[in-house]
Amino acid sequence: MPARAQKKSELRALAGARRAGRPRTATAAARIHADLRAELVSLQRRPGDPIPETEIALSYGVSRTPVREAILRLADEGLVEIFPQSGIFVSRIPLAALPEAIIVRRSLEETTTRMATERASSSQILGLHSILERQREADAADDREAFHQADEAFHASIADIAGHPGIWKLILQVKVHVDRFRRLTLPQRGRMAEVIAEHEAIMAAIEARDPVSAGAAMVRHLERLLADISATRHNNPEFFDQQS
Repeated sequence: MPARAQKKSELRALAGARRAGRPRTATAAARIHADLRAELVSLQRRPGDPIPETEIALSYGVSRTPVREAILRLADEGLVEIFPQSGIFVSRIPLAALPEAIIVRRSLEETTTRMATERASSSQILGLHSILERQREADAADDREAFHQADEAFHASIADIAGHPGIWKLILQVKVHVDRFRRLTLPQRGRMAEVIAEHEAIMAAIEARDPVSAGAAMVRHLERLLADISATRHNNPEFFDQQS
């Protein structure tokens, strides 16, 4: 092969490798971000815990670049704090952000619940009942993680039935710190049973095809979170930003 043709071939191969490398890096960053985010929101990594970039990179078999990209996204979400001279640490729950996030979520879910009540098919209502049964089983087994996942499925399904699943995606962004706070409420005696009762009230109104009552039941359910903030902070001060 002539030298010029060989050079062009090498340049094309290098360009192809660069193009291929970026998606792989982006995919790795997305996976690391999703995994770390789940650990942070579930409080597996507690506020104040360090985030060791090198260890995480080794565990995924990648360079520090995708880890750093994932951490920067988490910092944008307020889940980690980066201190150039000290390291990276899990952030504390910002108290000032909780009421606003709960109010936004309450407003959006009142709307989706009303719409779902008007649109729900018999099979969709059965699906919601199935999710409620999963919550009852999780409560009986004292499985808080399974309970939380079923809780998420219940609210997501209502948005889906309403015909606006994108609203639930928006809610997921808004309620990231609320989810961390909610994890601290579940160990309270009788808390999971109370949530189930609140969900049952929502279900009863949906089955009765009463959108006003269904929306009101959802509002009462979510307003409970506002009432829980003070006591939860008092019982778990180390999880919260005391300056908020």
